[in-house]
Amino acid sequence: MSRIPSHIIDEIMNTARIEEVIGEYVQLKKSGSNFKGLSPFTEERTPSFMVSPAKQIFKCFSTGKGGTAVSFLMELEQFSYPEALRWLADKYNIQLPEEKPLTPEEQQELSERESLQIINSYARDFFAESIKSSSEGKAIGYSYFKERGFTESTIDKFQLGYCPRNEKSFTETAIEKGYKQKYLEQLGLTKTSNDRRFDFFSGRVMFPIHSVSGKVLGFGGRTLQTNSKTAKYFNSPESILYDKSKVLYGIYFAKSEIIKQDNCFLVEGYTDVISMAQAGVENVVSSSGTSLTKGQIKLIQRYTQNITVLYDSDPAGIKASFRGIDLLLEEGMTVKVCLFPEGEDPDSFAKSVGTDELKKYLAENQKDFVGFKTDVLLKGTENDPIQRAGLIKEIVGSIALIPDSITRSVYLKQTAAQFDFKEETLLNELNAIRRKALNNPRKRTTPSSPSPSPSPVSAPNYEDEGEMPMEAFGEFPGEAIKKVDPNKRHFYDQELDLIRILVLYGSRAIEIEGEAESDAQESIDVSAAELIISELERDDLGFHNPLFQKIYQLCQQGLKDNIFYEAARFLRHEDPEIVKFVTDILSPRYELSRQWLNTYKIETTEEIHKLAQAVKESLYAFKNSVVMRRIQDIQEELKGIGNDESDKLMELLKEQMLLEKIKSSFAHQLGRIIV
Repeated sequence: MSRIPSHIIDEIMNTARIEEVIGEYVQLKKSGSNFKGLSPFTEERTPSFMVSPAKQIFKCFSTGKGGTAVSFLMELEQFSYPEALRWLADKYNIQLPEEKPLTPEEQQELSERESLQIINSYARDFFAESIKSSSEGKAIGYSYFKERGFTESTIDKFQLGYCPRNEKSFTETAIEKGYKQKYLEQLGLTKTSNDRRFDFFSGRVMFPIHSVSGKVLGFGGRTLQTNSKTAKYFNSPESILYDKSKVLYGIYFAKSEIIKQDNCFLVEGYTDVISMAQAGVENVVSSSGTSLTKGQIKLIQRYTQNITVLYDSDPAGIKASFRGIDLLLEEGMTVKVCLFPEGEDPDSFAKSVGTDELKKYLAENQKDFVGFKTDVLLKGTENDPIQRAGLIKEIVGSIALIPDSITRSVYLKQTAAQFDFKEETLLNELNAIRRKALNNPRKRTTPSSPSPSPSPVSAPNYEDEGEMPMEAFGEFPGEAIKKVDPNKRHFYDQELDLIRILVLYGSRAIEIEGEAESDAQESIDVSAAELIISELERDDLGFHNPLFQKIYQLCQQGLKDNIFYEAARFLRHEDPEIVKFVTDILSPRYELSRQWLNTYKIETTEEIHKLAQAVKESLYAFKNSVVMRRIQDIQEELKGIGNDESDKLMELLKEQMLLEKIKSSFAHQLGRIIV
């Protein structure tokens, strides 16, 4: 990928709105001047994820992650920095320079993930072009999609395609283009047997499977041979791009409508999604024929807590899906069910009726899942007490999974009335099930779903960024400071305070005393960055903390280039560690120098109104910490001095005495805090 010019990066960052970007992944609700929602990085039921439109940053209290729209995409989608910028440029219609083909050297530098992503994109385009430009693709692939009733715009929207029957057509073309065979095999696009390589999806119509951001993660391929002994559908194998337990077909096209409707329709197959969307019901996704997993549920929960499962009239298929739907209840979702008429499925029904009739049918034929499950299982058990008792236990078992106690109580009352049973009896059974589940947590995880990591403690619900304590902002005093050696904490604090002032106020002008030509004192204006950097350079000082030193060196170079590095510029940096650090210090609650508040317990006016004093005090404290660190080192060296090293002993003692005087001077200066 060619490098994006800095002026275009600035345009992208200035144009992108973080609330719009994150809103494509998380259902955000207004909270004061901010937005909040459920964290996309962990499992939680209480929203702890905050977005600040004013500062164009996000903060996840559950995980400590934070940053800009770019760093959000890098974290969630595992994009590289250029990929995130290109995604934003595409979203906001910002023209990028025409990309040049990658040289072999540039291809070598690409990460494995980027290489796989590029190949998937190439494969998507190859298959899509095949149904338009090749005679075989038109006659077989294009004809199939048209027979299914898909319009030209639908075929283009879902990027449908065809892999030619010639077993080497795609593979040989891709290798000629310079794509590596090992990556083609890793993605499942190419197979090898007895030193022969061939196309895995040969002769199949192709359904690209997209991420939430529209990246191609893998493919589903359907055979058109009715007498074939192979499976009707082939799917891409799992890779570092494609984890089927965390992917839903159609989510990229459905997410906006899911948020708008505050509901998600769940169907079984690819064509169900496409036909429903073409008919005007776009908030629909598919689990691609696999059992529903917690990862897929979590993906839906980013956008809504409401889900409607659409069924055809196959009783066996309905019962087989109950386990996955129990997972929905367990995750606290509101679950409804809609059953299509005999002989119909979402695909066929969507084609047979108009948009208004389809929407009307879906609205009028939904019922809650617990009631639906009861009706399905009740058939055939009327005269069998044992089966009826087993049915009641199964229904109560589903209700027991619901985390909200009031919802459980409502369903229990409804079930007791339906079966003419004492509610107290059902409640005892429910409590027994929940106690057993608490004592055996592993049994609650279904085989189709990976074991979830322990849920973090829910974060406090802050209505506005002004209410957020600094503990929520990761570095202050979050996990990073906890990792600092207690014996070195004082030094870390001084470095932290100075680098924070440099980042937040580096370009601000402050007034200092200078000497005029007449040797008289006069006030002159310099930037905070100029004063801090000149003071440190004069004494040949730097930062021990690697991240702080990296930021300091950027500021140094910026000063030489007449560029002031402060918060807004740092937030555009491609180093996610720098972006996170700056995000953490942008809290309005962190307005006062930690040196003033923590060390001296003195209340001051806002730091920016006393900036010159804050800079001087922080510099004194920083230099004092350097002196103290050296004194500690000398004391350690003195412990190892031998009897025959009198000269070295005197030299160290002399240095220590000098440093003690300097330390006293700094202490005197640090005592002059202005209230």
